[in-house]
Amino acid sequence: MAFFKPSLVLCSILTFLSLNCGPSHVSAKVYMVVMEDDPVISYKVNRKHVMRGEEAQKYKRVATTKHDSFLDSFLPIGSYKKLYSYTHLINGFALHAESEKTVRILSRAKGVRLIQEDIKMAKMTTHTPNFIGASGVWPLLGGAENSGDGVVIGMIDTGIDPKNPSFVSSNMSSQAKSPPASFKGMCRSGNRFPPDSCNGKIVGARWFARAAQATGEFNATIHYASPYDSDGHGRLSIYKAAYPFGGYMSDVIAAVDQAVEDGVDVISLSMAPSSISPGPASFLNLLEAQLLLATKAGVSVVQAVGNGGPDENTVVSFSPWILSVAASTTDRKYRKSIITGNGKAFSCGTLSAPTPGETMYPLAWADDVIVENSTDEGSNKCRDPKIFIKPLVQGKVIICMFDSSDYYDDVSLASIVDTIQKIGAAGVIVTDRSTHDVDIDFEPTFPTTVPSAIVLKGSDMQALMQYYNNNTVRDEDGDVLSFGATARILEGRRATYTGEAPVVADYSSRGPDVENSLMQPAEVLKPNVMAPGHLIWGAWSPTSNALPEIHGESYALLSGTSMAAPHVAGVAALIKQRHPTWSPAMVMSAIMTSADATDRSGRPLMARGDEGSLGPATPFDMGAGAVNAARALDPGLVFDAGYRDHLQFLCAVPGVDEAAVLRAVGAPCPPRARAGAARWCSDLNSPSVTVASLVGSRRVDRRVTSVGAHNETYMAYVRAPKGVAVRVSPAEFAIAPGAARTLRIALNTTAPGNAFSFGEVVLRGDRKHRVRIPLAVYPAAALSP
Repeated sequence: MAFFKPSLVLCSILTFLSLNCGPSHVSAKVYMVVMEDDPVISYKVNRKHVMRGEEAQKYKRVATTKHDSFLDSFLPIGSYKKLYSYTHLINGFALHAESEKTVRILSRAKGVRLIQEDIKMAKMTTHTPNFIGASGVWPLLGGAENSGDGVVIGMIDTGIDPKNPSFVSSNMSSQAKSPPASFKGMCRSGNRFPPDSCNGKIVGARWFARAAQATGEFNATIHYASPYDSDGHGRLSIYKAAYPFGGYMSDVIAAVDQAVEDGVDVISLSMAPSSISPGPASFLNLLEAQLLLATKAGVSVVQAVGNGGPDENTVVSFSPWILSVAASTTDRKYRKSIITGNGKAFSCGTLSAPTPGETMYPLAWADDVIVENSTDEGSNKCRDPKIFIKPLVQGKVIICMFDSSDYYDDVSLASIVDTIQKIGAAGVIVTDRSTHDVDIDFEPTFPTTVPSAIVLKGSDMQALMQYYNNNTVRDEDGDVLSFGATARILEGRRATYTGEAPVVADYSSRGPDVENSLMQPAEVLKPNVMAPGHLIWGAWSPTSNALPEIHGESYALLSGTSMAAPHVAGVAALIKQRHPTWSPAMVMSAIMTSADATDRSGRPLMARGDEGSLGPATPFDMGAGAVNAARALDPGLVFDAGYRDHLQFLCAVPGVDEAAVLRAVGAPCPPRARAGAARWCSDLNSPSVTVASLVGSRRVDRRVTSVGAHNETYMAYVRAPKGVAVRVSPAEFAIAPGAARTLRIALNTTAPGNAFSFGEVVLRGDRKHRVRIPLAVYPAAALSP
């Protein structure tokens, strides 16, 4: 995440969390209760004045006291423990109750709007700034040292290691700038987190674990009662709300509430449910509602889309007010080679030093250099140093085999490397026992202590073993008499940059979005955009045991949509610096409409599917495309939407009534614009169009606002989805800076199908702006003539 320049003011990190796939209820009876009273952001002293400063703090203290008084008046002493008072985005509290009777009492109490049982949650650079175009915009923002200056990014995760070199800031350097006056965060010290941990890079750090403590899962000895990261999942400064065992939604909601109250500008949220919450809509659980209120407060929320791909319907970021991020590969490759004594070279993986010098080392298969009575099978042979015959292995390169089908359950490359070091071998070559290619996800991404390589292609594995067997002399019993094969391992720690286009990672979750637990498709495009998420360098906590192979390391190569989301949060921060008055919807629009859907030669971007297959990426794979920071700062046109627009969206969701919306967000459905006007979720003024069931025809209106510096004339170009006719009117229009214009997109089914089809509307301006609107339409039926 090198594009977070030293002067960028960062407050905290929210990295990838996801709800457990099991039951939604946790064993600990922790409940979140929302009251009917207004929170700070909704309470108005008068029609125009919203509380701030000491006035808001006084209201917060009063609300907290009211929560205590309310609980004392209804519940017996000792039957509960209040964990949090939520006051900024929502008005309510979390409590640990001794029995379900407590909840029944509260549910009948006047003033209670909503009760939700707590949900257990689990956790889900160096070259990438150039790859996404971020470095190209730094000159526009005062240079690399000033890019992002004055912008606070809030991230909620497993904490931070303040001693990591990435976060150290000299008081004499420009990195030690003070946060903006609007930021009111603080730095809470504690175990392994001294008072001087916050600086120009880390400007705030807090931790939230009251629900985790109440359930008994939190252990201060290993989980640290401080913002310190013992897991390795966190980055930069912290609102720490997750731990190696996961976390609880009530803790996360407290962290989000505090982050917005502190004054963050962007929240990088790599957390979402891995299963749909029960209820009328996926958009109405308490966390989704709170994030809507965060955007109402002007905070952009960026969320990881999930790691459930390549299956469809696996996105875990649902709401249209959130910018949901898919993960892609980059053009940075770490490749090494092994050279065998017959002059052949095989391309391999791993990050390790080479075998010393130009020397060719004897090659030995592990099966040939272990004691005969060993009962170990498969890769276990290379995980037990006691079974090796040391005189036969010392100074040799050992071939170890594993079964890729057991990779995640049974294979530990770290233990193999440790064994090779203990037995005094010169290095190790790891191969799949089968003739299959090794999946890209199996590539080790950690630096090894001895020279190592993993053969990725099944054909290379066969050729290697053929060479080995042809040059190994055996007796009639098959025992080796002499080892004649040789090899050496070349350097593998230098990156190469191929210039190839990003590819959607196979694990990145796919659309379509769903609106309820029945998995009915929603008229919301998810994911929204794609960013680098595969093999990304990041700071790591040396105390983490999450990945034993990198225990003690300060950096690691990591993969997941949790790595992609912070890239987009950084781009959002640059936009906020350049355009501080833009709404979260405008920031989202700028990022989406400027994204790349093709490579440099104009060919469609690709997506990786099962078993390494490649096919053209659709909006359900990559959203609007790969983030392009340079164009996002000057998008030409934006699609804006506010709190009222999102309320109208919620009220248009099938099966959702006004009472459900009122319970979730505390506001009623807005009145219709005019009597009899059709209301569809697709009417939300978003920078994409998704229609889950097009029966006959539908009219979709979009309102664009010019953020360009000059008058500009745009022309609309259409690539219609299969089975759908698309007409845009006006097809050409002129627009002045700051002006708005309504576009009508008419969709008509021409050939009903049984799946979504995809297209686009591209608005090309005569001043080089290009605004792309993805179309995802299910042509269900055509109207009879």
